[in-house]
Amino acid sequence: MLQALLAGVASIKAQQTRMNVIGNNIANVNTTAYKGSRVTFEQMISQTIRGASKPTSSGLGGTDAIQYGLGVMVGSTDIDSSQGSLNATNRPSDIGIQGNGFLVTSNGVGPTSRNAFTRDGACDLDALGNLVQKATGERIQGWTADPASGVIDSGKPFGNINIPLGTKSAVQVTTQATFVGNLNSQTPVSGPNAVPPTAPDYQTASVRVYDKKGTAHDLTLQIYKSAPDTWDWSATSADGDTITGGGQLVFDSDGQLVSGNPGSITVTPPAGAASPFDMQLQMGGITELATNSQITASDQNGFPPGSLSSYSIGTDGIITGLYTNGLTRPLAQLAMAVFPNTNGLQQIGTNLWVPTDNSGVPNFGIPQNGGRGAINSGYLEQSNVDISNEFTDLIVTQRGFQANTKVVTTVDELLQDLINMKR
Repeated sequence: MLQALLAGVASIKAQQTRMNVIGNNIANVNTTAYKGSRVTFEQMISQTIRGASKPTSSGLGGTDAIQYGLGVMVGSTDIDSSQGSLNATNRPSDIGIQGNGFLVTSNGVGPTSRNAFTRDGACDLDALGNLVQKATGERIQGWTADPASGVIDSGKPFGNINIPLGTKSAVQVTTQATFVGNLNSQTPVSGPNAVPPTAPDYQTASVRVYDKKGTAHDLTLQIYKSAPDTWDWSATSADGDTITGGGQLVFDSDGQLVSGNPGSITVTPPAGAASPFDMQLQMGGITELATNSQITASDQNGFPPGSLSSYSIGTDGIITGLYTNGLTRPLAQLAMAVFPNTNGLQQIGTNLWVPTDNSGVPNFGIPQNGGRGAINSGYLEQSNVDISNEFTDLIVTQRGFQANTKVVTTVDELLQDLINMKR
């Protein structure tokens, strides 16, 4: 009889545990990136009164064991790692993960530092320009782009991501300029090859380019017809620059350019102003047709100095900076981690997880690679708790608790009857 009493008490304790988990799930129904839990029960050890026997040669059949169960106990608490829905926040620093993986955070440097993992992407910039998780101040980890080339090497160790809005400046030297337009095929030959020789009859086009310090230089492209279907070109500067290089454009009978593209020049600013820089002149858009000559510079890839004004985060985790001069440049890339057993991670509060012996070691890498999910800037992942399921489990747990309290009260009444037998 006491066994029934103890079994009822054990079940009450187990139902209490399940109720605690359900209550925690409901409490976190609006917690960013929360993953719901469930409790599974398992039978306690059974007391064997008589063991099983096998059939005998005399014709008797076998008998089953006689066992009495001793109650129930909590077998496990499982994490539901399924994807939560993404909610738009329109904040560029908010990061929602679509798919597998965790953002990597750090709580500092030194012997006590550690990396933690989270799907809570509610991030912002701190006073030093570091990208941090807002609730904890943990710094988001990633790879910083090379300041000169903008190349990101994810093979190197990752570290803090710094986005110094308003303070970081960038320039881009002009390495390419593009010219388009038409040269009149009916223009007479000029220059030393003309009969008789004449001064070159130049067609011109101006372009503003930038040196390695971001200083503007106004260049003029000069083109003249030196022979049938052939035009010579050179460049001059209005800023005291020395320009070396030039070339020749040759057209076919249909007026299409057949040689001379691209051309190249070297611009040497005045002494001490800046170092020389090379430029390619793309002239594939120039034709030689029987209409007016008109050559213009359609594009050049240099930028004057500008400060970092804003940033955006792509689905591949690359953080791109936008400067006031119109230049865009990669700044960093977010690091992500996946685990062999996500459910083996240990929760340490504030939406952070740390590895355990059963989670396996983290596999670090870039988003959208190696099974890692995509980054969605301006979104946050919501809790994956299903309210309807939780309320259903709440009712079932309540009934299970009530039923087992009846077992305890019934056994108590039986024990009372036994005690009363003495009277």
